[in-house]
Amino acid sequence: MRIFILVVLIAAVLASAIAIVYSRQQHRQAYVELTRLERGRDELNIEFSRLQLEQATWSETNRIEQVATERLGMSFPQDKDVVVLTP
Repeated sequence: MRIFILVVLIAAVLASAIAIVYSRQQHRQAYVELTRLERGRDELNIEFSRLQLEQATWSETNRIEQVATERLGMSFPQDKDVVVLTP
């Protein structure tokens, strides 16, 4: 009977040791994944900041006026071309 209990206890100790090793491995893998995702998040935040800066640059009044003049051939109307309508 004592040998049976001893074998059961040894099996329980081995099973718990294997469970601890497995749990630690899962924790390491989860931490590596978390680190990878955080790095990706940081890269996306940097890219988003760059895009916001680019959008601000492209939407400046001077830039819009320059593109309208150079690419589209637009210009401000002369005083003689302005018509004011009154109700």
